[in-house]
Amino acid sequence: MSTVIAFIIIFGALVFFHELGHFVFAKRAGILCREFAIGFGPKVFSHKKGETVYTIRLLPIGGFVRMAGEDPEMIEIKPGFRVGLLFNESNQVSKIILNQKEKFPDARVIEVEEADIEHKLFIKGYLEGEEEEKIHSFSISPSAVLVENGIETLIAPYDRQFASKTLGQRTMAIFAGPMMNFILAFVIFVLIGFLQGIPTNAPELGKLTPDGAAAEAGLEEGDIIHSINGAEISSWSDVVEIIRKNPNKELQFSLDRSGEEMNIPVTPKVQEADGEKIGIIGVFSPMAKSPIKALTNGALETYNWTKEIFVMLGKLITGQFSIDALSGPVGIYVSTDTVAKSGIFYLMKWAGILSINLGIMNLLPIPALDGGRLMFFAVEAVRGKPIDRHKEGMVHFIGFALLMLLMLVVTWNDIQRFFL
Repeated sequence: MSTVIAFIIIFGALVFFHELGHFVFAKRAGILCREFAIGFGPKVFSHKKGETVYTIRLLPIGGFVRMAGEDPEMIEIKPGFRVGLLFNESNQVSKIILNQKEKFPDARVIEVEEADIEHKLFIKGYLEGEEEEKIHSFSISPSAVLVENGIETLIAPYDRQFASKTLGQRTMAIFAGPMMNFILAFVIFVLIGFLQGIPTNAPELGKLTPDGAAAEAGLEEGDIIHSINGAEISSWSDVVEIIRKNPNKELQFSLDRSGEEMNIPVTPKVQEADGEKIGIIGVFSPMAKSPIKALTNGALETYNWTKEIFVMLGKLITGQFSIDALSGPVGIYVSTDTVAKSGIFYLMKWAGILSINLGIMNLLPIPALDGGRLMFFAVEAVRGKPIDRHKEGMVHFIGFALLMLLMLVVTWNDIQRFFL
């Protein structure tokens, strides 16, 4: 598979499912989601369905769900504005036309005296063309739209805004993004188990690599190992241990092949791992296909990789790793290229590991990340009231700027490491 295609599919899937978690739980809470975006920067593709605009943006460094109330809402309708009004069958305002009113000949034009499109949903003003100066008041539909330059935008009544929801609903809408990354990783690991099988500890040979010492010596998949150099073998772990300890030394394999006893000499090749030389013969452990084992292994793999990433993160915090150990999009691309050459199952496992990594990184209590938002919710739960939105927004803005700076540093390190 082309590295570019593999990278786009993997990165796109991780971001998509992360944002899907936010989107689904925000919608369940009744929050108006204006945009579901993959990437940042200028729009490359957009499609509106229902209340939401689905977009793909130029810079593939994440995504977002734009929820009503999270950003400054639409244009404020101030006294003195001249707007056009269109009505639905219930005689409620369904469209408020801010400009180009000549395109809507049926609209009733008023000079605004007062308007509230968030809480009480009304608009008052003087009707154009009436001789008597009389203030008219009109009820606004909760699903009304503002029309500016021909573009329709839904209003966001307060009960559809993020801030109006309970602490539990807001927490779940934010936590659901990282949660979906862990679920995605679990599903990927389970799929690998269903399709490839689960490694067993039986003393039986699995698949052989074409250029490995095992294939060159004449070993075959399915051979059952009884002993190596006279040492009795009872598990796959025994096979691995003896081979690793004997690089470049001839070993006598006593085995059973379809009921026939055989003795075959094999000389493990030398490979360096963690600073020491070990033996390898180019053979995989035997695989067993079982739905129950696939589910169990999926949960175990998710747990083990989550623990491993936390350990690595702890070493980074304590200074055992430097910032040079971090990888950005460039480093992930290069690693994806390496993994893709090993086969589809390795690529799937890599995607699962990246998904867990994305979930954990987003849960860190860093401003601008999901974990930073959850930290503010925790403070709100203790205080009994939310922190001032402007102060929280400033903290997240500074955090986002620092994250972008870190991204630039990490990307530059990747470029130096791999290309310069």
